[in-house]
Amino acid sequence: MTTGQQLYVRAKQIIPGGTQLLSKRPEMFLPDHWPSYYSKAEGVHVWDLDGKRYKDFTHFGVGACVLGYADPEVNAAVESALRQGVMCTLNCPEEVRLAELLIELHPWAEMVRFSRAGGEALAIAIRIARAATGRDKIAFCGYHGWHDWYLSANLADERTLDGHLLAGLAPAGVPRGLLGTMVPFHFNNTAEFQSVISDHHAELAAVVLEPARDCLPDPTFLQSIRAETRRHGIVLIFDEVTSGWRMNTGGIHRLLDVSPDMAVFAKAMGNGFAISAVIGTRAAMDASQKSFISSTNWTERIGPSAALATIQKHRLRDVPKHLIQVGNEVRESWLQAAAQNNLRIHIGGIEPLSHFSFDVPDPLATMTLFTQGMLDRGFLAGGSFYSSYAHQPDDVRLYADAVSEVFGELASALSRGDVRGRLRGGVKHSTFQRLTDAPVRS
Repeated sequence: MTTGQQLYVRAKQIIPGGTQLLSKRPEMFLPDHWPSYYSKAEGVHVWDLDGKRYKDFTHFGVGACVLGYADPEVNAAVESALRQGVMCTLNCPEEVRLAELLIELHPWAEMVRFSRAGGEALAIAIRIARAATGRDKIAFCGYHGWHDWYLSANLADERTLDGHLLAGLAPAGVPRGLLGTMVPFHFNNTAEFQSVISDHHAELAAVVLEPARDCLPDPTFLQSIRAETRRHGIVLIFDEVTSGWRMNTGGIHRLLDVSPDMAVFAKAMGNGFAISAVIGTRAAMDASQKSFISSTNWTERIGPSAALATIQKHRLRDVPKHLIQVGNEVRESWLQAAAQNNLRIHIGGIEPLSHFSFDVPDPLATMTLFTQGMLDRGFLAGGSFYSSYAHQPDDVRLYADAVSEVFGELASALSRGDVRGRLRGGVKHSTFQRLTDAPVRS
């Protein structure tokens, strides 16, 4: 076992689930053989605890590092903030400048609140919407974090979130009093949304959704939601935690010509440093004064400093153009390798947030074998690829060559029926699985 794998064995004994984030569990990639921990990350490169270097072609810090790891300009801004002191009795001026910049980028917005993580920012937005309307119910589609308001959707039926997040999530610890407060609908299904509005409009505080994620919306979908929420006094919230900063500088909704009442940002806004924001109209945001929304670490200096530097570079270098181009090149590498080896694959997602899957009898084992083969060639890789500004043509070319080789090996394994026989460990997880009883390999 490598040093990282040994450390993960220890972690599972003292950290519930082994990690703080489901998406970073090694079992989601390559059980028993994923490097698990890093000693250094810079550009597109990651060094494990044994000093081995990989090129990262996965979800790249779960989408947080849009400029690349340890971006020098963002790091310089953070180092300056550290030297000046990151916490004080007084407030840091950077948060005012960041609020002004976000409003400049989104002219419909008039006020901003900051926190430090996407999930908590969504919880803030929901609290404000409920305060603004005096209503309790939330209509939603997609994934919006781990907080009680969202997971309560599974109180009535533990399958409610299956099509929005992961299958089989039990709402353990969520108060039963939240039963019935969440109303789901599916992306691009205007008829289903209209049915939700017809049945619940008088009780809905908010409608929350990602304006785009796996695909762009149908032309009338968002317009219909905007019209109905405005008609019934419902707060429209766009979750841009993942989609923001990918296709343009700011929220992807700016490209779709629909303005919400509130939008939520995190992840890429600080290039890996903790910062999130809720922006909104004055009519919606003023309601936060009716509630109590406050936290000491929302006032630290590093997050806003990192965000200001990130956004400045993002806009100056036209980062979205690069993200889209790299995403298209990676998708093309999948298509060409699949065609050359007679493999059937499905590709989805917007270009900077691309993913693929195998149309084969044992897709999970096949994807696990893909990850194993790519790891052997010095790449962290799986079924998802989030592009960054640090991904350069030579990186993509080397990745494409490796994909072609590994797809050839997969085709051979599939033809011989020994995909699982070629794995050096277990098959990757696809859904939520508890690890408390997982066997420990030595």
